[in-house]
Amino acid sequence: MRPDPGQVLHFSEDPTITRFVPHVAPSAKESEAYVWAVDHDRAPDYWFPRQCPRAMAWVCETTSEADRDRIMGPGCGDRVHAIEYGWLEAIRQTRLYAYRLPAEQFRPFGMPEPHAHVSVETVEPLGPPEPVGDLLQCHAEAGIQLRVLDNLWPFWDAVITSSVAFSGIRLRNARHHPKL
Repeated sequence: MRPDPGQVLHFSEDPTITRFVPHVAPSAKESEAYVWAVDHDRAPDYWFPRQCPRAMAWVCETTSEADRDRIMGPGCGDRVHAIEYGWLEAIRQTRLYAYRLPAEQFRPFGMPEPHAHVSVETVEPLGPPEPVGDLLQCHAEAGIQLRVLDNLWPFWDAVITSSVAFSGIRLRNARHHPKL
């Protein structure tokens, strides 16, 4: 599930949203109220239950061949997402919906590379929410490895000290770090 040209997506487990009103999320680091969405490249970051912790890594221009092999694995593509075993059943059972939103109402957000799009105005979806479908199948069809680990932290520690690009979402919901 990716946005079409001129669109961004908002993913939700709630299929009843009729308009998106800017708000400050309880976990937000920003104090300004936004409506949040993602573009084509960042849509896979949200093919998960909302609260699921995930560590994601992908090859970028500065990725060394050694880090590509170490983090992605030889012959394993350009992107990997990792979750913990405790979330596998939730991924299988979660019904996720995508709302298509007009991209012209949003601006890129995040530095040095944007990781989201935000709007400070109320946004009306372009149509009804669309079921995303099987979240495991979304990963398979996009050629994204999905690793299921006992604990995310050893993988995350390797990722953040490598030359790959990465993102971690809801890591506070992961199991306890084994070194802490």
